Amino acid sequence: MGSIEEFEAARPRLLSLAHRMLGSAHDAEDAVQTTWLRARAAPRDGVDNPDAWLTTITTRVCLDQLRARRRRGEVVPLAAELPAAQIAADEDFLRREDVSRALLVLLARLPPAQRVAYVLHDLFAVPFGQVAATLGTTPGNAKKLASRARARIGGGEEVPEASAQHREVVAAFLSAARGGDLHRMVALLAPGCVRTADAALLPPGAATTVTGAVAIAAETGLFADRIRASAPMRLDGRVVDVIAPGGHPLAAIEIATRGTRITRITITRVGAADVLAAA
Repeated sequence: MGSIEEFEAARPRLLSLAHRMLGSAHDAEDAVQTTWLRARAAPRDGVDNPDAWLTTITTRVCLDQLRARRRRGEVVPLAAELPAAQIAADEDFLRREDVSRALLVLLARLPPAQRVAYVLHDLFAVPFGQVAATLGTTPGNAKKLASRARARIGGGEEVPEASAQHREVVAAFLSAARGGDLHRMVALLAPGCVRTADAALLPPGAATTVTGAVAIAAETGLFADRIRASAPMRLDGRVVDVIAPGGHPLAAIEIATRGTRITRITITRVGAADVLAAA
């Protein structure tokens, strides 16, 4: 039987581990609670490393849940399909733990065993021997699973390098948008700049096309929270900024520049079939 002191000492790490495996703050809490119930009921004979033991139990709980999702045919949930309360809880956890937003998006697209191997070894430095024992495989196979996960997350394809000036302009605009700096946004937008957006991403009655630096900057300021929930990624091979509140994809912002000014902003919904990779 595990002691409450050992469990409470390990709990923050177990919660972080479960969150990265399951992608949901609520599911992570449930997994860690299940870990405690199983630890209390399990014999302690031969357990000389309580932290590793609890890590193994938590991982197996998460792996069972990931495999159950797969058997049910569940697809990766997009932000538009989730309750607002879950999005808020996941966003709060993500920011509190300073988790990479882009990485959470990509982890959700991995098969269960690859996700577990990658999270355990690459994010939490668990030796491959322990990873293998948890997954019921060999250390060699555990290494292959983590390697395949890295390849899938990275995308593996060459993307044309954007100019340093383009990257600087885009980064400056998004920074100004996150902070609500209207003057700075106007300065970075070309006078004839055009913003187009999917109607489903806008309030009812809002224009899908807006033209002019001042009008675009004013509208952008209304969506600062969404822009604060964005991260650079590749979408179907293009470098964009993906809005992913709580680590759940919602939309992609694609920005075109000419010189030091932005000429077009295109905002589209992210679909389940879209291919995402690290920027």
